[in-house]
Amino acid sequence: MRVTEEKLHKLMSDKLHKAGLTREHADIVADVLVHADMRGIHSHGAMRVEYYSERIAKGGTNTNPQFKFDRTGPCSAIFDGDNAAGHVVAKLGMDHAIEIAKENGIAVVGMRRMGHSGALSYFVEQACDAGLIGLSMCQSDPMAAPYGGAEPFFGTHTIAFASPSEDGRHVLVDLAVTVQAWGKILHARSKNEPIPADWAIDKDGHPTTDPFKVAALNHIAGPKGYALALMVDVLSGVLLGVPFGKNVSSMYNDLTEGRNLGQMHIVLDPARFTDKAVFLKNINQLMADLNAVKPAPGFSQVKYPGQGSAERKKAYIENGVEIVDDIYDYLVSDIIHRNNYDNKGAFAT
Repeated sequence: MRVTEEKLHKLMSDKLHKAGLTREHADIVADVLVHADMRGIHSHGAMRVEYYSERIAKGGTNTNPQFKFDRTGPCSAIFDGDNAAGHVVAKLGMDHAIEIAKENGIAVVGMRRMGHSGALSYFVEQACDAGLIGLSMCQSDPMAAPYGGAEPFFGTHTIAFASPSEDGRHVLVDLAVTVQAWGKILHARSKNEPIPADWAIDKDGHPTTDPFKVAALNHIAGPKGYALALMVDVLSGVLLGVPFGKNVSSMYNDLTEGRNLGQMHIVLDPARFTDKAVFLKNINQLMADLNAVKPAPGFSQVKYPGQGSAERKKAYIENGVEIVDDIYDYLVSDIIHRNNYDNKGAFAT
């Protein structure tokens, strides 16, 4: 089913509001979800609405949070999200980070006690839209086997980065430190499609192509991805005083409880390090130089990070975004949730 960006946003916001979020918070969550779907990141888009709605309806997302923002230094702050919707906490945290970076050149804002915040690219693009460089990272529940291990310990632990350029385009990186995010496997499940053999292992530690037999995800580049996962866990978990490692709360274990997750935003003002006009011009040159690299067989062009998602967004604006029929049917229905997720394991169907 193809729908317009505006219709998709309304359907998702209405469903989340019906589940219990304020309209303001429902709109913010829908903003982040539409951002993902419009860039082809369907694992973090509309397919997540029913899970969020179930958690909201069962009390695991605080619909009346008491936010607390503490400036701990000229460039640092802690934002306590009171287990509100993670998308809301991350967006407001980035608003604070942008303000601090404009004032002092750099901002490091830690957000704690929050829910799942979706696609981190949304938040670093907030910084880009303000003419700043954004970096964000967050922890997640144990789903990936550490290098040499056969059971989960760290989560998919995401890192995102974005830089503005002279002509308004963004260099954009948004990646999990696993070969693929869990949402990609959920997307494969929703379409009954196999996954590549290097994405995950089964309960016996063997590679699997069956998305329903996944027992642990694999880190990117073996020990290197494992090391990155530890780095993210320290900066968005240990440093912020929230649960870390194998103690991070499960997405599906108890939907009546807040998740107490952590996330870190780092924002830089390029003008504090170099001539900003030259910087923005050079980012454009970097993009052009990458596009000019001789393509390998099977490729028509080398693309800079973020180019593909920007092209998909343009196409979706023109033609509508493709949403799985079952998900669309749920969005237009009167159902808030079908009790599909509560008290399931990390690899819930």
